[in-house]
Amino acid sequence: MTTLTVKTQKKHEISPYLYMQFIEPLGCADSSVDAAWNFIENDWHTKVIDKVRELSPTMIRFGGAFASYYHWKEGIGPISERVPMINHCWSGIYHNRVGTHEVVDFCRKVNAELLMVANMESEGLTFWQRPKNDGVRMGTAEEAAEWVDYCNNPENPLRIKNGAKDPFNVKYWQVGNETSYDVYGKKGFDLDGTYECTVRFAEAMKKKDSSIKIIGWGDETNEGVNWCRKMDTADGVDLLAFHYHMRPAPEDTHVLGTNYRKDFEKTWDYLMNAPKSLDEKIKSLRADCKNKRLAMTEGHFVIPGRNRNEVLSTWAAGVAYAKCHNILMRHSDILDIATLADFMGNVWQVNALIIPTPMDEGDPYLQPVGSVMSLFGHHQGKYMLDCSSNGALDVTASMTESKIFIHLANTDMTHSQEVKIDIGAPFDKMDVFSIHENPETEITPMNIHVFDPTHTTVQGDTVTLPPATVAAIEIKI
Repeated sequence: MTTLTVKTQKKHEISPYLYMQFIEPLGCADSSVDAAWNFIENDWHTKVIDKVRELSPTMIRFGGAFASYYHWKEGIGPISERVPMINHCWSGIYHNRVGTHEVVDFCRKVNAELLMVANMESEGLTFWQRPKNDGVRMGTAEEAAEWVDYCNNPENPLRIKNGAKDPFNVKYWQVGNETSYDVYGKKGFDLDGTYECTVRFAEAMKKKDSSIKIIGWGDETNEGVNWCRKMDTADGVDLLAFHYHMRPAPEDTHVLGTNYRKDFEKTWDYLMNAPKSLDEKIKSLRADCKNKRLAMTEGHFVIPGRNRNEVLSTWAAGVAYAKCHNILMRHSDILDIATLADFMGNVWQVNALIIPTPMDEGDPYLQPVGSVMSLFGHHQGKYMLDCSSNGALDVTASMTESKIFIHLANTDMTHSQEVKIDIGAPFDKMDVFSIHENPETEITPMNIHVFDPTHTTVQGDTVTLPPATVAAIEIKI
């Protein structure tokens, strides 16, 4: 029997935004915004909205690499007057039917906070600042400041003219996306350039609304320079962003392509060990972050195949993502924003939500990562608790004033775990919300409910978790 001990002394308040998703027009790479938008009705597909409500993201970020050449004014006003644009990173033409108003509407419909990404001079990447066969795509501090005013100034005349009398009150703004990465062999801003540009943008944007939260880039570059230490002193910046992608080592050929099906025990071991690198990543950042909070605004497995990795549709990946989310929770004393998926689309396996295309071919469904984030997000406390266990359990705990919430993953592929829970006081029963499936099971458009959670009420303080189970337990106190 495994003993799980939970101490009910509150440690710190947990940010609600550890369940973020992000939406980006991905052009020819993966039909994301296009798949979710109903071009006939000029509105979001109802089926997509309903499924996103089930996923229940607490924050949605608009823009990734796309933001590096995005001009927000092209996506406002009457649809007939909006200017289409070349989607330079993801290929194809973006129609701009979905712009500021439509993204705000999406977030309101699914009850999520909006995080906007501003074009920070294209991160210094000249091939996006002035791309071939296009105009100037570089964003300026003045343009970003005008966007803040458009969204948040109650008297902004252009927004009112465009049909929105009340302000949008967008409080979170990321300045730039992946600054100074080696993109296609060309480098953007160095650390000094990023520092100067970020501070300049933050000053201009906060002059329009001093209450907004600015997120700057704090991740290291390919050159191994410590960015977090310097960006931690940047005036006007509230949080530092980083991205993390778990990649297999060269020797992990057994997870490439369909090799993962040949020896699934080796695949399981890889998936269970991979989250350790996420923990190490956050530890390295927080060691140099003394003044700012952290925001992981992108993160997921990256297995060669350009995010089209069928292993990520297996339940084994769901258990691995449960371990990842527990890692995020353990760092919630400094981590305010985090995600484990690319939200939605119709191709990539790293998405939380898969949208069938055309829509009448079926219903949207959650990938394993989406099922885990939904399960944990619906059963989440406000304050972090200390907890410990022996055996194969990966566990975190939180609480409100009247309930304890325990997030568990049985990382044993073949054996059940009998778990006795000790909260320092007797209790009659517990509600167990769990997903249990053969780790090799893969979700497809033909079995979209295979990873739906079940609910059971267990009498007493002991519960048995089958192999590869992910569970959220609620105990009233």
